[in-house]
Amino acid sequence: MSADLGLERPCSPQVVEDGAEEDEEELSGGEEADLRSSAGRGSLLTRRGITLRVLLKDGLVEPGDGVLTIHYLGKNFSGDLLTDGKIRWVETGQTFNSPSAWATHCKRLVNPAKKSGCGWASVRYRGQKLVQYKTTWLHKYQPTADLSLVSEEEDDEDEEEGKTAVQTDDKNKNNRPGVHDATVLKKTDRERIPVRYGTLGTRDATRDPHTLVELSAFSAINRFQPFNVAVSSNVLLLMDFHCHLTTSEVVGYLGGRWDTNTQLLTVLRAFPCRTRLADKQSASAVEEEICQNLFMRGLSLVGWYHSHPRGPALPSLQDIDSQMDHQLRLQGSSNGFQPCLGLICGPYYHGNQGVASTITPFWVVPPSEQRPNDYGIPVAVEVTYVQDNFLTSDVLNEMMLLVDYYRAAADLVQFNQFWCPDTTMMDKIKGSLSCHAPKDQAYSQILEHVYSQLNHLQ
Repeated sequence: MSADLGLERPCSPQVVEDGAEEDEEELSGGEEADLRSSAGRGSLLTRRGITLRVLLKDGLVEPGDGVLTIHYLGKNFSGDLLTDGKIRWVETGQTFNSPSAWATHCKRLVNPAKKSGCGWASVRYRGQKLVQYKTTWLHKYQPTADLSLVSEEEDDEDEEEGKTAVQTDDKNKNNRPGVHDATVLKKTDRERIPVRYGTLGTRDATRDPHTLVELSAFSAINRFQPFNVAVSSNVLLLMDFHCHLTTSEVVGYLGGRWDTNTQLLTVLRAFPCRTRLADKQSASAVEEEICQNLFMRGLSLVGWYHSHPRGPALPSLQDIDSQMDHQLRLQGSSNGFQPCLGLICGPYYHGNQGVASTITPFWVVPPSEQRPNDYGIPVAVEVTYVQDNFLTSDVLNEMMLLVDYYRAAADLVQFNQFWCPDTTMMDKIKGSLSCHAPKDQAYSQILEHVYSQLNHLQ
């Protein structure tokens, strides 16, 4: 998924005040001049007096795009330093008054229990912590100052977090959840044996990113599921249809609504990505089309789905990182909490019960601050499935577009072949989709027309 998908940039910059309890005091231009001139008279400047605007005016830092970064619990945030000393978060366009405000906001997205951001120790300017520039300023303008003033609240709590965050990002930067980033499933069912989360330990660069991980229950980690989910049967039908068409992994997005009052996430529409996973050129155009479709239907981006064609419908280590990135992007698109649902569909795994695909809803709980280098914890999400009374024209049209897209594909499933000794691939897809389709005979006839189109592809 591209960084901009589903994120609504404010029409005018939005100034965020998070972290105000530890913010620097805003100084007027005259006060800043007084601070510098007072240095020669032995006056000492407190830490709250040194702001980014002071550093900018004295030439210790320069404004620029993407020059500010935060590394926290394996996640990276990038910001622009503006000429007035404020910070604009690249991801959403939100504007923050100070490093502390930005750091607190970003850290709370990863860890909602975080109370403060320790901004000057957490935010880096061109790779160097801002607190070092504050120290340089004091050395230059107040050489007699007690340098402990610089860091009276800047405990270097992020040192451990920052040590491996850059390495982790370098390792995973090509594993983002975009259309073009997922990889084709190459392993067989028997080789992809899931492991328990507790056996993973800290991140290991030598570990196979396709390692599957068993889901935990919220109760097993002493948590409650923080939201409710309702999924339309038409969403499952279209997603299941998409995943059945090819032996390669596919991906798509989920549209719906988030009600902050009832804490209910309603998934109303699936948007298959009709593009190859490695096709970066067409990926952006496909995603832009999906953005337009979401907007026209008054829906928001609420999640994503992908397939494990022949394997269990469980998240891999790569999927866990991808899901965490999705969650951060959706949470970062507004000041309030918004969940992001991940769905994994396993259509042709022989461990499934019967012909129905296994569909797994999941979410990722970030690791604790005490273990910042651990993987996120994949947890099972309880979902209510809502049976639609009819197939919409949108769904039927999307199914025919998918048929047309895979018409000449080398990895198109051969529906006249056998999935098991007494069941063809066509029997398999029909049986699986019947679990989601309306029971009305008229809609069964409509689906038969779609299936006949599949037969013509052979």
